[in-house]
Amino acid sequence: MAFDFFGLFGGDEAPEPSATALPYDLTFQVTGDDSVEDSLQQVSNLYKLRRDAPPDGASLVQRAQADFAPLIDSLWSTGYYNARLVISVAGQPLEIGLDREGAAARAAGALRGRARIPVTVTAETGPLFRLRDVQVLDAATRLPVPPDLLPPRIVKLGPGDPARTADIRAAIARISDWFRQQSYPFVKVPAPAPVVDHAALTMDVAFLVDTGPKAGIGEVSIKGPQTFPQSVVRSFIYLDYGEPYSPKRLDDTRKAVATIPAVGSVRVREGDRLDRAGNLPIFVDVTDRAPNLVGFSAAYSTVDGPTGRLFYEHRNLFGEAERLRLEGAAFLAPRNNGTRIKDPGDLKPSDIGARFTASFLKPALLGSRFDYTFDGIVERNRVGSPRFGGYTYRLGGATTGFRYRIDETLSANFGVKYERGQTSDVISNVDYQLVGIPLGVKFDNTDKLLDPSTGFRINATITPYPTALGSSVGLTRATADASTYYALDEDANYILAGRVGLGSLLDAPSDLREIPSNYRFYTGGGGSVRGYRYQTIAPQGPFGFVVGGRSLFEGSLEVRIKVTDTIGVVPFFDAGGAFASTVPKLGLKDAVQMSAGLGLRYYTGIGPLRLDVAFPLNPRPGDQPVVLYVSIGQSF
Repeated sequence: MAFDFFGLFGGDEAPEPSATALPYDLTFQVTGDDSVEDSLQQVSNLYKLRRDAPPDGASLVQRAQADFAPLIDSLWSTGYYNARLVISVAGQPLEIGLDREGAAARAAGALRGRARIPVTVTAETGPLFRLRDVQVLDAATRLPVPPDLLPPRIVKLGPGDPARTADIRAAIARISDWFRQQSYPFVKVPAPAPVVDHAALTMDVAFLVDTGPKAGIGEVSIKGPQTFPQSVVRSFIYLDYGEPYSPKRLDDTRKAVATIPAVGSVRVREGDRLDRAGNLPIFVDVTDRAPNLVGFSAAYSTVDGPTGRLFYEHRNLFGEAERLRLEGAAFLAPRNNGTRIKDPGDLKPSDIGARFTASFLKPALLGSRFDYTFDGIVERNRVGSPRFGGYTYRLGGATTGFRYRIDETLSANFGVKYERGQTSDVISNVDYQLVGIPLGVKFDNTDKLLDPSTGFRINATITPYPTALGSSVGLTRATADASTYYALDEDANYILAGRVGLGSLLDAPSDLREIPSNYRFYTGGGGSVRGYRYQTIAPQGPFGFVVGGRSLFEGSLEVRIKVTDTIGVVPFFDAGGAFASTVPKLGLKDAVQMSAGLGLRYYTGIGPLRLDVAFPLNPRPGDQPVVLYVSIGQSF
């Protein structure tokens, strides 16, 4: 019954015959191009209302008569302008121009209470019409628009193409979008009046284009917010007065302003006329977001177990759009690599790891593009497995600094970091103090934060920890992560996604035992190389336990396929390794672990729910043959 509620199983039959209504059985018969049947059903009231039986024969005939216009329009829109359509009710054919409604109504009524009324929609598509002459003309001069102003690849229609209405409408949208991208905000492309030659089975189409004036970006006016200064919003607007008008630049502006934590919604509007300088005024409407947020998240894998996260966020702490976020997380961190844990009853409080973080963001310092950031952390964790060992660490520290936003896609950050902690693994116990200067750059021109379909993301950081600043061990840790996304079709139902991650320890002690375990490199897990335990891919030491490396390589490739608007499948391939050298040496035997698998995605308004099943391709003794991951969001 629950599945029938969603129409997934059954529930498609017409009601049973009765004395009070005339249920009917509907059949579509298509001669010619049978692929049009789905489009006919989508516009047919007979089909949509098949479970709602009419009260009498006259009502059923009226329902059938009302179907002629949308069905013929559907056939014409697919390029069949000589199509013939007949709808039979109780064996009585109905056709445009023939007066048989009364006979059909009586025949249907005669079956009341005895049987469902047979209703048949018969469509003869006839031959497909094709385009003969396609022109794009200047609306004022009626002369062809030159190809240097409108490349033929934009129209995507030419002689011999099917004369489909949907293709013509799509061409109108492409022409309009092209000229808007070329800084013509008031371009108009009305629907053409095609000329159909029924004898020749062809259609001639002429698109009339009125580009209007070319424009630049005019003055930007801001409406709202109510609880923090407009100067904060303005610092996230990177438009320059007089720069060429571009819809993409306006969309980038909307996305940039929406990144302010205190902003609820953003609407960017265009003026209806140009100013005296020929520029288009822009209006940015901003609403405030609810200041308080409480949330949680959970994830699970069959090798690393469950993790949970609880957080609180205030998005406008002092009335200047400041964000304070407090977050606590808990996860399995068993002692002795978990060898004594056989069932949940064996767990003790000391087997649970915890992390507490506090972060503060003050955007737009004095209305500038500088943001102040502060991040603090206290954590106890155990990373590893019974087979591959691992390390334990306890730490506390903080990072404070500034971020400078160059534009909506590029930013740089710098600051000071202090951390004190203890690490322990099979080769060393290290008490350390690190004082570093983190430097980073971030680039992101993707179209969507949670589920991108186009663009690049690059995040690179280098942090020197010199002994001159008080570090107990001198080293420099560098990491870089890059991902790219490419939609194979216009609807982004097929997306190629790739990711590469690199890391290196520079100027570090030659003795690995002097380096804190949590600053060495490891890989493996749901966010890197699926199919392997979290951070168990690394050079090994005594007993075959991982001891970490001085460099890192990770790579992933996914094909994200949307089956429906809410369901998707994702074949994927992962590879990665950590290395004893400061530069990854991918050619070494067994240096890189690989996996492949298949994922399921359920798309929601807050991002996709993710279920991945991964299979190690070159498993080591002790690796599981199949690993399951359940989480929120794409893997990268």
